[in-house]
Amino acid sequence: MIHLVLGGARSGKSRFAEAQVKLLLAETQNGVDSECFYFATAQALDAEMGERICRHQTQRGSDTIVWRTIECPLELTVALKAHATESSIILVDCLTLWLTNHLLQKEPLLQKEDSWQQVKADFLQLLSELPGTVVLVSNEVGCGIVPMGEINRRFVDEAGWLHQDIAAIADRVTLVTAGLPLCLKG
Repeated sequence: MIHLVLGGARSGKSRFAEAQVKLLLAETQNGVDSECFYFATAQALDAEMGERICRHQTQRGSDTIVWRTIECPLELTVALKAHATESSIILVDCLTLWLTNHLLQKEPLLQKEDSWQQVKADFLQLLSELPGTVVLVSNEVGCGIVPMGEINRRFVDEAGWLHQDIAAIADRVTLVTAGLPLCLKG
């Protein structure tokens, strides 16, 4: 099962996704041992981002779920392939940070274009074949104005196309705004 959870900054999307994992875990406790993974794509490249990561870790630490955290700022597909099982419940937070990490790699723009398209294709292929349950969190960034600057526009475009491709294969898609979920699919 694939569940895509979208929302803006501070919309409550991560909290909602974690609550969905709790529900899934409760449903599977009828004799099946599920392992919960938290695939983190953020990198603490500055102090403020480090504080954000600590807040998320603290929030998860007070949870009843025992999370196995996998740090994967770039190699998300490889990490998913290595850890997913029929009984696993995986939370990926977040896809737009993963996209940013790829777009900001130190390579020429032309190579980066080709590189990201292959990374995305590999991810989508694996996602459609992955065992277990995957809850994907991502920022919906396409509801505002078209941003200035080539890299900013590319980010918004690529995020939108990634969301559309995932939504096409996902079992469920939820948009979270002001902490309130709106079911878009499933």
